[in-house]
Amino acid sequence: MKVLIDADDRFTVVTGKAPAVGRHYVLEEAQSATSEQGRAFHALAQEFWTTGQHSYDCGNFDEFRNLIKRDLGAGFESYLYAFIDAEGNVQQRKVETYAEVPAEIRKSPRVAQMVYGKLKSWADYTKKQRTETIDSLIATMHQAGVNSPKFQEILAGMGADQ
Repeated sequence: MKVLIDADDRFTVVTGKAPAVGRHYVLEEAQSATSEQGRAFHALAQEFWTTGQHSYDCGNFDEFRNLIKRDLGAGFESYLYAFIDAEGNVQQRKVETYAEVPAEIRKSPRVAQMVYGKLKSWADYTKKQRTETIDSLIATMHQAGVNSPKFQEILAGMGADQ
């Protein structure tokens, strides 16, 4: 959820569900992400794909980028699952967290394949989420042995330690 703090300690819900009464939340400033972060992420991901030094099994760059967002980024913003209601009809339900998918669906290997996650869009990442994802991507690239001239050029342009 994203809220805007108004005057007199009031708030307006900008995105997501309103906070529940009686629950505690950790509040952090949702700083605007930068276009430089977007360019850096996509350049790094493209170079990682181009070098082929990754272990992802995917057929194209879009799939690869989505796997990076899933594994190194903010992951899924919501989940969709199917179930059969009391009348025998197939229904769909959208939930915000995987834990909200009923346990009998999550624990069944056959049925769990029918749970679909919606990746959070890069455009919706906070500045902090983008920074963490880029840092994780660089660390993963180093661990994979990426050391191409283009990778070094990207790092130099970011002012990152090589």
